[in-house]
Amino acid sequence: MTTSEIRGSSILLLGYGRENQSVHRFLTTHYPDATIAIADQSPIAPLFPVTKVASGPEYVLGIGEYETVVRSPGIPAHLKELVAYRDSGGHVTTATNIFFSICPEVTIGVTGTKGKSTTSALIADMLKQKFSDVRLVGNIGNPMLDALEGATAEAIFIVELSSHQLEDIRYSPHVAVILNIVPEHLDYYQTFEHYIAAKKNVIAFQKADDFAVFSLQHDVVQKLAAQSNGHGHRKFSLTKAADAATWIDEEILIVREGETTHAVLPLTEIPLKGNVENILAATSVGLIFGLLPDQLRQALCSFKSLPHRLEFVGEFRGISFYNDSLATIPEATIHALTALGDDVATLIAGGFDRGLDYTALGEFLAKRKSLQTLILFPDTGEKIWTAILHIDPAPTIQKFDIASMEEAVGLAYQHTPAGKICLLSPAAASFNLFRDYAHRGEEFRKWVNALA
Repeated sequence: MTTSEIRGSSILLLGYGRENQSVHRFLTTHYPDATIAIADQSPIAPLFPVTKVASGPEYVLGIGEYETVVRSPGIPAHLKELVAYRDSGGHVTTATNIFFSICPEVTIGVTGTKGKSTTSALIADMLKQKFSDVRLVGNIGNPMLDALEGATAEAIFIVELSSHQLEDIRYSPHVAVILNIVPEHLDYYQTFEHYIAAKKNVIAFQKADDFAVFSLQHDVVQKLAAQSNGHGHRKFSLTKAADAATWIDEEILIVREGETTHAVLPLTEIPLKGNVENILAATSVGLIFGLLPDQLRQALCSFKSLPHRLEFVGEFRGISFYNDSLATIPEATIHALTALGDDVATLIAGGFDRGLDYTALGEFLAKRKSLQTLILFPDTGEKIWTAILHIDPAPTIQKFDIASMEEAVGLAYQHTPAGKICLLSPAAASFNLFRDYAHRGEEFRKWVNALA
């Protein structure tokens, strides 16, 4: 199993996280004579013998010695040393490029600011109703190159793709699903336009027989999808639309097969709160692959929500607790509050400040009279509160500033009435107090149970 993405015999793995560890396994198996080195800012332990390990502040300075550099998603493609290396004729690739260059099977790529993992997992569950070799890979946590091993000729790969994986990709999937694009990762990208440009690559290299799946509710997404060379556009909509493949009509999921429409099932029977667009996107993909309404219904009814995504933790002392730790942007928190409705009495929010705009969230919270208690983490907690005061200088909502999850959950138990909901939906990243969003969600679960 070889690829044109590997050039020469000297290869540098730039960054040694999960993806480049997978590249290391791939190279050890398929390029046993290659000379492999690793450069990572932090000290690392290689999985296999290498000729050199560079670490520390100057880890990236020696890249000019190698014929191929494999960039980890966590390292910006616009890093000045990488740009200089490319300009001098060096070859930079990624695990994503290697995967798409050699994957002979059908690929479905899923991207968007939020909802990627849930949609990817739901598509996988749907396709398993009909196909025997369905593999869920990519940003969801399963390295793509590892999944190639043992794949059959009929394998279908559902690939969750982040902007970091897309920004210098040279291939596009057979089916490209674009969910939504709103400002995020602005600490990484210079502008929102640069972030959009990275997402665009999911359709930039499509061919005539490829498909783009997208929502009629998002202008940015529609403009991107219009640039696809694929002739098979599949649109979905939150309301009935003449050119949609799937839509919602009176709270019922509807699909179109040719000139015939089918009512699949009511949204109330689908165990996925706040995931209507994800359901529509996945269902649209299912139709491309010929799934019948009964097969779609079976997959939707049996699907289990992923952790940290509007995850129901449990009911304790009459209070329902929801973990939405993956809500790292204001739009995601607005979405969660809308999905759960007026029963949300307590919101735990705030976190690491990446320069996002909290004006819309502040306006939304200021007008939400059913919300009684706001529990705020630094650093963005103060920005959220300031945005609320700009709309309502004398809010009736009670506000607490805290610095630990134990304190947050303790206050939630004190101030949330029985029969109501406490929602963790931070609208911010987690890095100032937690390792990542998963650690933050796990701490929430832990203290909800410990203080019950």
